[in-house]
Amino acid sequence: MPDPSKPSIAVPASESKRGWTDLIAGLSIAGLLLPEAVAYSSIANVPPQAGVIALFAGLLCYGLFGTSRYAIVSATSSSAAVLAAATASVAGPDMALRLIMAIGLVMITGLMFLLAGLFKLGSVTSFIAKPVLRGFAFGLAVTIILKQVASIVDVHPSHGDLIHFVPELLGQLPRWNWAGAAVACVALVLLSVMGRYRRLPGGLLVVMLGVAAGKWLDLPSYGVSLIGVIDLQPTVPSLPRLLFADWLKLVELGFAMVMILYAESYGSISAFALKHGDRVTSNRDLLVLGGANLLSGLFHGMPTGAGYSATSANEAAGATSRMAGVVAALVVLLIVLTLLPLIALTPAPVLAAIVIHALTRALSLEPLHRYFVWRRDRFLAICAVAAVLALGVLDGLLAAVAISLMLMLRQMSSASIQVLGHIADGHDFVDCQLHPLAREVPGLLIVRPGEPLFFANAERILGSVSRLVRQQGAAVHSVILSLEESPDLDGTSLEALQDFIVRFQAEGKRLLFARLKHEAHQALLAMPAETLAQVTLSDLSVYAVVQQVNQPLETVDGH
Repeated sequence: MPDPSKPSIAVPASESKRGWTDLIAGLSIAGLLLPEAVAYSSIANVPPQAGVIALFAGLLCYGLFGTSRYAIVSATSSSAAVLAAATASVAGPDMALRLIMAIGLVMITGLMFLLAGLFKLGSVTSFIAKPVLRGFAFGLAVTIILKQVASIVDVHPSHGDLIHFVPELLGQLPRWNWAGAAVACVALVLLSVMGRYRRLPGGLLVVMLGVAAGKWLDLPSYGVSLIGVIDLQPTVPSLPRLLFADWLKLVELGFAMVMILYAESYGSISAFALKHGDRVTSNRDLLVLGGANLLSGLFHGMPTGAGYSATSANEAAGATSRMAGVVAALVVLLIVLTLLPLIALTPAPVLAAIVIHALTRALSLEPLHRYFVWRRDRFLAICAVAAVLALGVLDGLLAAVAISLMLMLRQMSSASIQVLGHIADGHDFVDCQLHPLAREVPGLLIVRPGEPLFFANAERILGSVSRLVRQQGAAVHSVILSLEESPDLDGTSLEALQDFIVRFQAEGKRLLFARLKHEAHQALLAMPAETLAQVTLSDLSVYAVVQQVNQPLETVDGH
């Protein structure tokens, strides 16, 4: 009989339910992640175990230390494609050297993530604009799918860019392995049917069916290759032996890898955090991504990131916490210990079908269509797609990022200034071009740069202000410069402002600054005292600064 005097300890039903759903989710996604990890290894041209090692490292590190409930960190198709292109660019056809360079690149990527987290660079969400990222993802999906088709039919074109790749692929049509194509088509149909049941490990089931079909039909005799031995023997963590010059090359390539991995990971993590009202810490996630990649590199694995397809599968499976990822890691370990020899007998076209099925989401035109509906960034999205298709994965990524940065600099460096006027009887000063009712204050020229002042636009913007002052002539005795768009000022901007102030002193006009942010205000105060002798620096509104010039606002309205 239980003692009624002692309180009973019971696990809350809600916590018990969450633990059960995480267990089911972990079981479900493990069957998806393991075949994909092996398949992504083929994209990266590394041994199959490299993807499995990356899967372990990502699931464990993020499951234990990450901040998102749903993010699944593992090998991704985009990082695999970038890894293959990067190592090919520095090692050429030497496969042994490419493998060593791949290990070094993964470790460099991990160190860069750790440094970004230590220096708290998580607020810099991405240097890649969303149109560029989505255009790159679309072009990359097309590239990977076509290359998987080539591997299915056992054709190996010599060019990486699709301009030459597709004609070579079609030109060898009589040599296609149609048995491999049939196996891939059947696998795709099964994956599509099983994909309707979210908690069904379709990928693993298709792999098992592929193994059984390979033995029953003797597929190797029809020219259908198997993935081969997956060597997961325990190894001591080691650094690749590379020359210092090789490490420098990997550092350069590491920036491209970090950009694509962080853009992809941050997009997945933030999207599901916003959807469920969760709070994530970007700097902590940077550290976790760094640890996962460093651990993967030490054990000769692939790069890891939070892929959108794996994360969405985790959410669809009913995950409620990061424990789903830990459960998935344990299930993968169990599968590896028991079924690894069978997985090695998987027909290669089945793995290619798994990759193609995983990338079908990226082929959706809806994310790109919105830019055409909004009539914004259409050129940027098209350039990103074209760059990947025409230049290849790595050069296409770098070209797309360069285009994004150039357009950003072009916008920020524009010398647009707004002449402000007073509207109605309130305290508002607005752009006279946009508001015909706004009237300029007699004797005053009130201007506001349309972009923050920085090294690329400061001289042109201040030069435009000087020209406006000269055009006004004696009708203007004071100029108010509103710097509300500039949170801080760099050295070039300060030099340009100092020259600007000196010219005003020579012309005998009064100069006043309004809406100064704290950092910009402090930077201006550091100028020589004689430079600021006849200058007013204020963080107050334009209306308040106008009053300081002793210009009654009644004159603006004709009273």
